[in-house]
Amino acid sequence: MSDSTILADGTSGVPIRYEQWAHEVRALAKERDAAILAHNYQLPEIQDIADHVGDSLALSRVAAKVEQSTIVFCGVHFMAETAKILSYDKTVLIPDKRAGCSLADTITADQLRAWKAEYPGAVVVSYVNTTAAVKAETDICCTSSNAVDVVASIPADRPVLFCPDQFLGAHVQRSLQRENMHIWLGECHVHAGINGAELKQRVMAEPDAELFIHPECGCATSALYLAGAGVVPAERTKILSTSGMIEAARNTTASKVLVATETGMIYQLNKANPLVIFEPVNPAAVCKYMKMITPAKLVRSLRDGTDEVDVPRDIADRARLSVERMIAIGKPSRTGE
Repeated sequence: MSDSTILADGTSGVPIRYEQWAHEVRALAKERDAAILAHNYQLPEIQDIADHVGDSLALSRVAAKVEQSTIVFCGVHFMAETAKILSYDKTVLIPDKRAGCSLADTITADQLRAWKAEYPGAVVVSYVNTTAAVKAETDICCTSSNAVDVVASIPADRPVLFCPDQFLGAHVQRSLQRENMHIWLGECHVHAGINGAELKQRVMAEPDAELFIHPECGCATSALYLAGAGVVPAERTKILSTSGMIEAARNTTASKVLVATETGMIYQLNKANPLVIFEPVNPAAVCKYMKMITPAKLVRSLRDGTDEVDVPRDIADRARLSVERMIAIGKPSRTGE
């Protein structure tokens, strides 16, 4: 990144060198006593400048222990809310408050309350990709890296309401063979758009490539079918969280890996193993919300304190219980963000 130029001024469009921008960010972060957290799907410049880069679970753990008085969360809004929930006395900023999540939008707290009323006694497991209000109605949260472990921790005779991602829910149900799971029919528009037909086409064109597939993807079931049918060897088909992808990238002996998740992940995979070619199954799988966090907006956030994230205290207190239970369940699973 040292020779690249970026736009540090969102209005004039005047390019400056990365070093100049990075120096400004570091100086502003020190002045504000801020830690910068970035999700794996962020722009490369944002990932490179961040103090911590990871998936939702890893960043949740960081947010709960960060020493600085301010957290600048380069991700989408529900992630910044989670940081506020876990570090309520700290100031949490997101460089663009409009950075939402199509998956989080698929269920509201009112809808979850109505669903719970249909299944008295059920345990609610919510993917971390949900609003604070939904987390407040949840028994235990999960991410894709520990979703299987979270559901496995629930007594077998207790029904489970899993929301909102139907593909992650199906992956968990398939992994555990759990019949008393009820799954909300929500989806991430980016991951759902990576379909089985595209995957099959890429596999046929690249028969020696490994497959790294996020369980949120619409093609996850197709991948397992292709492996079962012998189209691609089962040992080269891996259903992985984003953190699991990085670990698998370090250890792979393949010369090429096809990756089914948001394309921002390719940057971290290339850093993990520069000797392997990582290619997205669908190059158009780009989350417009993740990419709303730009270098210019990060500077503005650090300089002006925009945009501050707030969660009502009563909601935060209830939501914190479900998030802390998630964090407490074992170490992240390789199969399973």
